[in-house]
Amino acid sequence: MADKFYMTQKGYEDAVRELDYLTKVKRAEIVERIQEARSHGDLSENAEYDAARNEQAANEGEIAELDYKIKNAVIIEETDDNSAVHIGSTVTVYDEEFEEEATYTIMGTTEVDAIKNVISNESPVGAALLKHKKGDTVTVKAPDGDYKLKILKIS
Repeated sequence: MADKFYMTQKGYEDAVRELDYLTKVKRAEIVERIQEARSHGDLSENAEYDAARNEQAANEGEIAELDYKIKNAVIIEETDDNSAVHIGSTVTVYDEEFEEEATYTIMGTTEVDAIKNVISNESPVGAALLKHKKGDTVTVKAPDGDYKLKILKIS
């Protein structure tokens, strides 16, 4: 069974656009750089050629990964139901140990943005919060030890 990658409609469209860019634009740019580097002669000592080939390999890997995620995408429906945490929810929690609040938006793995506190449904915090309600205290099983968060608000 293939993996499932949960995405919003916007996240899916963004992934399709990124794949299109990588395959049509970036791939062609890299091929051009490889051809230019080849024209400089001896490939055994050509750092420009090596760098372009490494970039090509990385790009092809990124294309394969994105293609796989798109083919196995599950589009999540947007909902106004805030009775429990689900993918797409924005959740405000209170960490008793550090005596601070934090707000996270839970999305699929392809839409994570740590700077904006957009976390994956597969992350320790995201997985712990899913399906819980306002007022619940959840235990986050983190690599450096478990801790508790209380759900203050779901939107």
